Amino acid sequence: MSCTFQLTNAPEYLLDALHQIIPNCDLQSQQLPNTPISLWLIPPVFPTERLDDEVIQRIWNDTPYWIFCWASGLAMAQWLLAEPEHVKDKVVLDFGAGSGVVAIAAKLAGAKRVICCDIDAVSLAACRENAALNQVELEYLDDLYRAEPVDVLLAADVLYDQCNRFFLDEFLKFAPEVWVADSRVKNFSHPQYQKIDERSATTWPDLDEAKEFRNVSFYKTLN
Repeated sequence: MSCTFQLTNAPEYLLDALHQIIPNCDLQSQQLPNTPISLWLIPPVFPTERLDDEVIQRIWNDTPYWIFCWASGLAMAQWLLAEPEHVKDKVVLDFGAGSGVVAIAAKLAGAKRVICCDIDAVSLAACRENAALNQVELEYLDDLYRAEPVDVLLAADVLYDQCNRFFLDEFLKFAPEVWVADSRVKNFSHPQYQKIDERSATTWPDLDEAKEFRNVSFYKTLN
């Protein structure tokens, strides 16, 4: 896999938010593998040996998820662009939007409206900046429970924490069709979801994750 870099200035707000957690780290506009989508992400070559214990603790406590395009998000974005009929002319909500990659892909695939939903204000700011980078218009929401009903709900890489599993039930209240992409859960079992597909993807920039985390499974609500 390879990606293209654009030499433009990173948004100051995002840089300031990043530096509060990881000092002296930069953001680069990078085109994701096998997509036309560009995102503001940390550089692929990052000197992790310079991170002291305090910085590492901040990263664990307040992970800036938006500085990566996680494997499940990349896989779902690639899938939407390859099979746009799933969202074309529909109202879509991207739950746990992070960088906004899935929302951007849905909009590029022809969705009528796309709502980025994330409780993290900086992630929503990253979604805005990444939407501008890709010249698409999105909507933004910080609380799922304030969402209107939508046609399709998309959720990529949100089940990494066991505490988040209850959302699988909550999603059903907001959309008749829900798609979940995940590479972490190995015992996924829910009576309202079935496994539809499996794709290979890598978190970008590449975190050199174990091979098992590069296999992304797609689950869809039963009709």
